[in-house]
Amino acid sequence: MQAKDSNPPDGGYGWVVVVSAFVVMGLTAAVLKTFGLFFVEIQQHFDELASTTSWITSVTIAIFHLGAPVASSLCVRYTHRAVVITGGLLAFSGMALGFLGLSMVWMYATTGFLQGLGISFSWTPAISIVSHYFSKKRALANAIASAGECAFAFTFGPFFQWLISQYGWKGALLIIGGIQLNICVCGVLMRPLASSCLLEANHSETETPPGNGTSRTDKEDESPITHKTFNWMLVKRPEFVLYAVFGILAAMSFFVPPLFLVPLSYSLGIDESWTASLLSILAMVDFAGRLLCGWYANLHVTKTVHLLTMTITLISTSLMLLPLANNYLSLAIFTGFYGFFFGTTVAVHITVLADVVGMPDFDSALGLFMLIRSTGGFVGPPLAGLIVGMAGDYRAGFYMAGATLVLSAGFLVTLDQFQQRKERGSQTNTKPEKSTLPYPSLHPLKLQ
Repeated sequence: MQAKDSNPPDGGYGWVVVVSAFVVMGLTAAVLKTFGLFFVEIQQHFDELASTTSWITSVTIAIFHLGAPVASSLCVRYTHRAVVITGGLLAFSGMALGFLGLSMVWMYATTGFLQGLGISFSWTPAISIVSHYFSKKRALANAIASAGECAFAFTFGPFFQWLISQYGWKGALLIIGGIQLNICVCGVLMRPLASSCLLEANHSETETPPGNGTSRTDKEDESPITHKTFNWMLVKRPEFVLYAVFGILAAMSFFVPPLFLVPLSYSLGIDESWTASLLSILAMVDFAGRLLCGWYANLHVTKTVHLLTMTITLISTSLMLLPLANNYLSLAIFTGFYGFFFGTTVAVHITVLADVVGMPDFDSALGLFMLIRSTGGFVGPPLAGLIVGMAGDYRAGFYMAGATLVLSAGFLVTLDQFQQRKERGSQTNTKPEKSTLPYPSLHPLKLQ
């Protein structure tokens, strides 16, 4: 593991990559997060139901997740730079073609499919290349990069509202698409690191004396770059299946509040300018939650799966309380609680995945996890829209999201119990082996 950790520069030009990833997060995830501002405008333009309109966001979320394994494979075959640039062009195309607004199906294909694919091809390699550039400071680098989503969402709320009021929702889409072309600039700055890592791995292989188990280490050094296939057998591991089910249920809930927060505020008679500020509040407390939870998780005081279970429970509680708001102040307070706990969840849930499957299978697990989780993101918003339509009240969508998160927390508890039993069984089985199979590196002759 030491040889592997020595490959990333852990600084230097890596910070340029972090800043680039920071901007990419803002121009992808933050745009998706604040797209709820267009919900009412598009619904009124096409005179469609809330459930029909919400399929735009649903398609975007689903394609974002489905495209992740493809984006990862393309990064291996080509470079992170090439995939990010392609993603920027796709994102621009989705918004630019959505500007035409020909029909609801057209919106599904453009701002839904193309935008989702562009986000996937930009977001996935941007997160991945940061991990390649950093090892010891990886948690800090990833925290800074992911914070771009919150920082941009904080300003995108009022900015998008202003664009819609000045240029209409169609003109706003075109302008936002032009802004997303900056993803291509960020992609150009993401200098490929794969060749240098391979050279370092080969260099360590030739200089390290044989007989100390280094061939396996060198193979692990090269695996993040040369690995071209997914470990599909992960779906047979119970702990991964439990976590994947949690991901499905969580995805059904996570995208509902930003989608219906704006319509809920309108139904309460809150002014449009104040409504846009709710999304800024959401982004600000989300930012704080990510940094604080990331810092706390690094202290290793609480087991990560326990921390995630706690944050999920707190999110569900805040979602259940949010519909009780009857004015701007109360709605802003409950929105703040939801945003903070959402940020804490985002900060730790990928770490939990790594703990569940282990780092050798992490890349495959991440692709599979996002692929499986996409079903929740695809079903969640339309289901919430259907429930809202039946109840005639946007509050019903928040109740549905909160209840689903409570159910997802149950799978985390089950996962933790399964892991504990597995660890106890593993400790019992390995005790006799330690005294009979000494490590070659500890042989007396080799120590001399």
